[in-house]
Amino acid sequence: MSRLTARFWVDAYLTRLRLFDIPGFVVSHGDDTGGAVLVKLNTLDGQAVVFHRSFDLQSDARVWAELARGAEAEVDAVVTRQRGFDPDLWVVEVEDRAGRHLLDHDGLA
Repeated sequence: MSRLTARFWVDAYLTRLRLFDIPGFVVSHGDDTGGAVLVKLNTLDGQAVVFHRSFDLQSDARVWAELARGAEAEVDAVVTRQRGFDPDLWVVEVEDRAGRHLLDHDGLA
């Protein structure tokens, strides 16, 4: 199976968020072709969750897994450390009080 470029996936994800009236924006622009993507969900109450794409061996599928959860400042520190390890990393921030991120929708894994 061929993989989408990071830039294509990010653009498609932001479009999907807009269709649901969920604000989302690029915080860190990574490598257009092969950069990994983190998605930070900011629930606008001082809390946040960051997700990264992972591979589930049981289902043999790509999934979005939780990397960190907690106070927004702590989650931001995790994201900053990850960016230090990987300069090609994309970071997309989603802001939704209801906690919607759409990563569980078809076509986004």
